[in-house]
Amino acid sequence: MQAQLEIDTIEISSTQIPLKIQETGRSITVLDSKEILEIPSTSFEEIIQNVPGLEIQSRGGFGVQGDILMRGSTFTQVLVLIDGVKMNDPLTGHFNSYMAVSLGEIERIEIMRGPAAALYGADAVGGVINIITKTFSNQDHENAVMADFSYSEPAGIQSNGAIHFQKEKFKLGFGFQFNKSDGEFYSERILADSTTLSSYNSFFDIKTFSVSASYKLKDDLNLSFRSAIDGRDFSARYFYTNSTFDKSTETVGQWWNHLAVTKTTGNSSTGVNVAYKRNNDEFVFSPDFPSTNNHTSQYFNVLLHRLQYINDQCKLKGGIQIDQRSIESNDRGDHADFHVGSYIMGAFEFDRFNTSLSLRGDYDENYEFEFSPQLNLSYKFNKLVYRASAGKSIRAADYTERYVSNNLVDLTPGRSLGNPSLEAEKSWSVEAGADYFASKSVRLGVTVFSRDSENLIDFVQTNESEIGNISETGSLQSGADYFFAKNVTSVQTNGLEIFAELSHNFNQRNALSANLSYTLLNTTNEEDLISVYISSHARHLLSGNAIFDIGKWGLSVSMLHKNREGRIASSIDSALEDTYTVWNGKISIQINRNFRAYMQVQNMFDIQYQNILGAPMPGRWLFLGASCNFRN
Repeated sequence: MQAQLEIDTIEISSTQIPLKIQETGRSITVLDSKEILEIPSTSFEEIIQNVPGLEIQSRGGFGVQGDILMRGSTFTQVLVLIDGVKMNDPLTGHFNSYMAVSLGEIERIEIMRGPAAALYGADAVGGVINIITKTFSNQDHENAVMADFSYSEPAGIQSNGAIHFQKEKFKLGFGFQFNKSDGEFYSERILADSTTLSSYNSFFDIKTFSVSASYKLKDDLNLSFRSAIDGRDFSARYFYTNSTFDKSTETVGQWWNHLAVTKTTGNSSTGVNVAYKRNNDEFVFSPDFPSTNNHTSQYFNVLLHRLQYINDQCKLKGGIQIDQRSIESNDRGDHADFHVGSYIMGAFEFDRFNTSLSLRGDYDENYEFEFSPQLNLSYKFNKLVYRASAGKSIRAADYTERYVSNNLVDLTPGRSLGNPSLEAEKSWSVEAGADYFASKSVRLGVTVFSRDSENLIDFVQTNESEIGNISETGSLQSGADYFFAKNVTSVQTNGLEIFAELSHNFNQRNALSANLSYTLLNTTNEEDLISVYISSHARHLLSGNAIFDIGKWGLSVSMLHKNREGRIASSIDSALEDTYTVWNGKISIQINRNFRAYMQVQNMFDIQYQNILGAPMPGRWLFLGASCNFRN
């Protein structure tokens, strides 16, 4: 039985300066390795979809593709980190959930809601997700081999495993993950206008492999390294369009490398992180005619930072980030951008009062210079912690928003079209809330927040005559309408979050971990434009999960209820329901010290629903599996 984390003692690294939750002034959720492996799920997206304020708009489920939204943000406005290093893809935010680590390698996941551009730069608008792996964490671990394998109906296999070896100054880790199936079968349909939609399978084949190592060169000097590959081949029919010609398939390959050197003394820490990511994407709209798009994006990132403990009440940290991103594409063209940013942050403690102030400047060839401040406050009174924060966030357009279809000739009406003249998004966010720590195991929280944004980027239906003579926008048909990337002048999002967390060990063999949350969101834009993504988030979100350990038995359940604006795509006879509720469950039994068998059911009540119009989510799936865990 793995001990549960005590909620009031968790130290957060995503705030750059390590602080306990009640000292951060922020609304934060932490998922530990036990929850990650026991929540009934099939992918990273399904694990985090029950976190307060966070919404996953999944296409097809099972980790095929899931857009991450937080506090009503768009899917491009959430920053994803692995061991503190940015993973967001320069091609498109649709790939931001593609994690190059297996679930068994993860030590914990930290989710920090609200802006963090003053700490991490662009993209940290709705919040930050930081995945901390066991090899890169500062904690020691037992030598362990774990593996999980399951068979599902409809036919599919799923497997996840990790090896951790530690001896004196050396750590070594291996991880793998597979998820493969023919998917669900959708039969041929004939519409009222006699259009025939052909049958297809929602197949997917997902593979992840990684190797990592860490070595203490000296007592105060540590070297860590990771290299990982992630490959995905899947049906993408109706993922991006509602065209009757859509028979899309997509193949995405990612190579991720990260090298970190850290020197730690009694009152300081200095580190250098170097990361390289290469992503290859082949998208085939239809095999019936030439429609293949190939993209290769690269992202090279260097981070330098120093943390200094002045005394028990004052900590300072500063850093520099330098990165280069590029793309080669037959659809979007060849482009490259350079970025440099620098920040300084101070955390101060005065008896029960904690405050942190961050200041950051960023220069990017895309948006030139931007300044981002952030202020966080917290005050502890008995078991209550009052918190407030305010900050600015920015986001630059990705290569899809700037250049999609720009290289195509005689572009078909209704297609998405990039805009090279897009300005950077700018947002100011404020929030206030309180946490009640009823005990070391129980936390209740409430937060109200507001975000005012300018120049938000979205695709808006626009006539060719209004697009004008913007350079590099491709060859358009006269009088045709396209979904053209624009800066929407002013957008406001207001919201409320309420959550409860429980993590308690009753004794050596019995434990309970649970959470329940509700999020209310409202987004309006000044021009009342009908766009694709800005207001696509749910208005009401209710979610929760619970993990019970009762002797040799384990039981876990999760629930998600979503209410949003319904939509219809008559061209493919598809509907996005305005409300749905999905339950997942898992029951397991410990056979002996090392082996456990389980049964898992996703979408227990076989609810028919969609997150993205046109892309149906899976019905009921049954998994029978076994896991092994050897520790030394």
